[in-house]
Amino acid sequence: MRCPFCGHNDTQVKDSRPTEDNSAIRRRRSCPECGARWTTFERVQLRELTILKKNDKKETFDRDKLARSLRISLQKRPVDPEQVERIVNSIQRRLESLGENEVPSKVIGEMVMDVLADLDSVAYVRFASVYRNFREARDFEDFVGSLSDD
Repeated sequence: MRCPFCGHNDTQVKDSRPTEDNSAIRRRRSCPECGARWTTFERVQLRELTILKKNDKKETFDRDKLARSLRISLQKRPVDPEQVERIVNSIQRRLESLGENEVPSKVIGEMVMDVLADLDSVAYVRFASVYRNFREARDFEDFVGSLSDD
């Protein structure tokens, strides 16, 4: 692996171990050229997923983008970063197990909505406000009102 600091091609693995949920291998690496140290994560990818956006564009599934949107929704909420990682892993595994190479973005959005509904109601409303494109305060009122009806 190339050193992200100096670009040297011959780096060394100092330590390898599975992550807590056994979904990846955590590797501690170092560069003999500049002495820098960093961590990488190696994950199994069952298939290359392509996301079909609402505007008919296609883009490669990006687990970091999914994690970012979850972290934004869960900002300042009592949820551990490890739990976010487990959610992302779970959603990615579910998407890969669908057996399809192309997945509509709506499927991912609904999976996230389902997880957040059970996890944290504030994060659920935050995510819904972006996912469902709330335009005014009335949209929030209607959505929160529908939560209390359930």
